[in-house]
Amino acid sequence: MIPVLAPGFLEWDEVDPARHPFDAASAEQVVRSLGPARCVPRRPDVAFADPVMSDWSWGEAKRWADAMSLALMEHYGRWAVGWRWSHDEGDFDGGPVGHWCCPRDSITTPEETLTRVVAALCEWRAWLESLAGWIEAYPLDLDTVEDDRILWDRAARNLILQVTDRTGCGSGWHGHCHQVLTWFLDRWAVTPDIAEELVDRAIGGRFLSWTGPDAALVDDVAERLAQSLRPADRAPSAESVPDRLERWLAVRESVPWQRAPGSGEDGPVTRSATARRRTSVHSTAPWARAGPAAC
Repeated sequence: MIPVLAPGFLEWDEVDPARHPFDAASAEQVVRSLGPARCVPRRPDVAFADPVMSDWSWGEAKRWADAMSLALMEHYGRWAVGWRWSHDEGDFDGGPVGHWCCPRDSITTPEETLTRVVAALCEWRAWLESLAGWIEAYPLDLDTVEDDRILWDRAARNLILQVTDRTGCGSGWHGHCHQVLTWFLDRWAVTPDIAEELVDRAIGGRFLSWTGPDAALVDDVAERLAQSLRPADRAPSAESVPDRLERWLAVRESVPWQRAPGSGEDGPVTRSATARRRTSVHSTAPWARAGPAAC
């Protein structure tokens, strides 16, 4: 697996529709203009159980799908790699996309294949826009979390239900649910590491593949998440992060370099005799010699 092409590693800043414009009407034209669109592999005419099919699917076909993901990412941004995050045991486990499965099942003729790519890309984007709508429906602030816990609870509950509905709770669906909840906290300024930890604790390993959570479990996870939040969980703003380069430049400007002891001569600085002697000693030491002795 190439991490940069794996949607499970996507963060909210990378998928937030407000940050990454997309025109669904031109998606087909874009997809067909990309390099991989000109060399779609053809599925071999053999049975699915034939080893030839497996070799083709995990070899040539997978390389083509990766190339298409990379091309889409370069054009639209990293969010686009989610077009292959299919339901159940597809290219990536437990995603929300129904128009794509895996190279073996989804790559057929060039025309059909490219049509599926476009549909999967638009479906993934629509899902991100839907999620953003649910997240933005509850403008939340950590400073007032004590008074607004019921709103945090309700927002988390709705997101869980959206994920269960879209993924169908098949294989690995809980991974995406965990991700969506961390996106939710990230959007409302919770520090990423803390968000990850809080979601882990709230779910507690109780979401399972091929099993949809009952209403009581959904309510409990949402409540635990909401109750665990604190104002101190806020991520530092860009303004509060010290600019180390700026501080270094200020220190450098404040030092009276012209008063530093030296030879008083203009020109480049040269090594002292002591430094030259040290260099000579180290260069002739046994551990600096090449060959077996060095090992």
